[in-house]
Formats: sequence, C-alpha cells, structure tokens
Amino acid sequence: MNSSKGDKSKLQKQKRREAARKAWETIRKKRKEAKKLAAKNSRKIEEFISPRQMAKISHPEDFFPLKPVKVKPPSYRDVIIHPFSKAPPDIVCGKFWELRWAFGCPFNCAYCYLRGTCRGRMRPSYVKLNHVLAALDEVFNDPTFNDGKPAIFNSGELADSLMNPPLMEKIADKFEEQNRHKLLLLSKCGTKSIEFLVKNPRKQVICAWSLNAPKVAKLWEKGAPSVEDRIQAAKMVQDAGYDVWIRIDPIFPIEDWKYHYELLLLKIFHKELKPKRIILGTPRGLWKTIHYAKKAGVDMSWTKFFEKGEKTGWGLKLPFNLRKEIYQFMYEKLKELGFDEKRISICKETKEMWNVLGFKYVPGACQCYGNHVLEHYK
Repeated sequence: MNSSKGDKSKLQKQKRREAARKAWETIRKKRKEAKKLAAKNSRKIEEFISPRQMAKISHPEDFFPLKPVKVKPPSYRDVIIHPFSKAPPDIVCGKFWELRWAFGCPFNCAYCYLRGTCRGRMRPSYVKLNHVLAALDEVFNDPTFNDGKPAIFNSGELADSLMNPPLMEKIADKFEEQNRHKLLLLSKCGTKSIEFLVKNPRKQVICAWSLNAPKVAKLWEKGAPSVEDRIQAAKMVQDAGYDVWIRIDPIFPIEDWKYHYELLLLKIFHKELKPKRIILGTPRGLWKTIHYAKKAGVDMSWTKFFEKGEKTGWGLKLPFNLRKEIYQFMYEKLKELGFDEKRISICKETKEMWNVLGFKYVPGACQCYGNHVLEHYK
C-alpha cells in the first residue's frame, strides 16, 4: 500500500515537473518571438537611406526633374539640402528648400503624393544623422547660400517631420546653433510626438500642422492621429513659444463641404490657436499618385472629384469654378474670424486662379515657403 502511494506521489511530481517545463518552454518561446518582433520593428525604425539613394529620388511633384547628383562623401549638401524649383510655367510655385532628412510616411493617407516615388514605396527610411548635420554645417557656414538671404528649410516635403522625434530633436538643435535660417516642421502627428519641442522651446523652428475636415480625415487619413489631437498638439507648441502655421490641403468638396470646413476653422480658433500663416490647397490628381494608390489598394473614392476637372501643368484639378468657390469661401470665413488675409497662401495653383481671385503673389517665388515669407509673416 505504501509502495503504491509512493509511486503515485513520484508520478504526480513528475507530471508537475513536466508541466512546469512545458510552461517554461512556452514562456521562453513567447519571449523569443517578442524579441524577434521587436528587432524587426527596430530595423524598420532604423532603416537608413544613403545620400546617393536620396539623390536618385525624383520628387513626386517634380515635372522637370534634375539628373541625379553624384556626391562624394563627406559633401552631402547637394542632395540633403535640395532646391525645389521646377514648377510648370502656368503654376504659381517658385523655389523653396527641402531638407531631405528622410523619405516616407507611416500614415498611409489615401491621396498622398509620396506614392508617386519609389514605385509606391512609402515605408519611412532615414538619412544617417551625421550626414544631415554635416550638410547643415556646410550651409550654415556658407555666406553665399540662398544668395545670402535667410531661408526656410521644409523638412516635411518627402516625409512627416515628426515621425521620428529623437532624430528630429537633434536636427532641430542644430538649427539653434545659428540665427538666420528656419527649420519648418510639417506634420500630421499628434500630442505624443511633441514632447521634445515643448520641453525645450527653440527660436529657429516653425511648427506647421496639416489639418483637414474631421469627416475627410476619417475617410482618407485613417492612419493619422485625429484632427482634434493635431490641433491640441499645435496649441501646446504655440503655448511653449513657437510660431505655428496651419496647412489645410487638400480641401475636398464632399457633401456639405462648407459646413465641414467651417467647423474645422471654428475648432482651430476655438482652441485659441493664433496661426502665423495658413496655407490652402485643393486636390491634385497626379497620374503617378493615382497609379500607385490603386496598386496599394487604398480607398480611391477621392478621385471622383476629378471627373469633370481641369487639366493643368500640375495634373488634374477640380473644376475651375469649384476651386474658386472653395478659396473664396475659406478666405471669407478666415476674415470673419479676424485672420489677416495677407498671411494666407494657396498652394500649387494656376496663375489664372490667382488673378481671377485678385490675390497678390510674388512671381517666381514659392508663396508658402519662399524667401519673402520670412520677411512679413511675423
């Protein structure tokens, strides 16, 4: 009898040990898988693009792209500090400076023009920080750069400026080493990405938020933070001392569009935001954007607005009279809210539209980020 009890006891202990062993193996397996996943995600975050690769990127909205620049390290200036100056002659859009610190965007907006580069690839990749800082040093130490005039460096043309805060923090700090040129951060990010800005306010940084009517954001900006979160982020950096710009582009003529865009303006100004500049734009149907958006399988319903649109040097646009109505409506609402119309620009529009609206523009200059903007936006 005792022998039988002893055998049962040993058997139970063996079973417990076996169960514990299996449980531990399961835990180890899960930990190993988690580490692999973390490493995989880390590789995605830290994926780099070389200056030579960056030189080969043809901006999706370049209609007269330059030939790739052959660069020999350590001179990275020509590809990292890149002039955008190739707009068609019928478009009011002159030169501005791109800071090509990265390429891509994690938000996957349905209409994003970045789909027109690298055969639709939009996964973020970065130029190594030391290369970016070296390029900035070259420019900052060159008194002939930009004809000796202060410039705005747009870091949000080929990427979302705040998609990697640790990297952008170091770039923003580099701009604080001089007092001539400004860094423009253009982003759809929300409050989770601005800690470094609020914690340490900077004098040479302009913060700009890309906003849209909440209904439009829910339709075609599904991967981005909510419009409310973006507005809150803009308010927080403004309170920290930054100049804030707002970009409302593209404005889609959805059903009841006047109601939805007036609501957006009220949301902005209700939060006591005081933008230094507001940039407006309407959808642009570039063939490469549409082609790769289809291949990506995103919601293509945004393209229906081009069915009776206008062909321009910058791709398909909404019908002329509809665009005119949109701009006039937005201008009137902004004036009612007390916003200075001199601080409003319309992006990548035709000369005919500017003239019909009676808006003044600076010929040959970028109306949003050009040299003259720094002279009067304060």
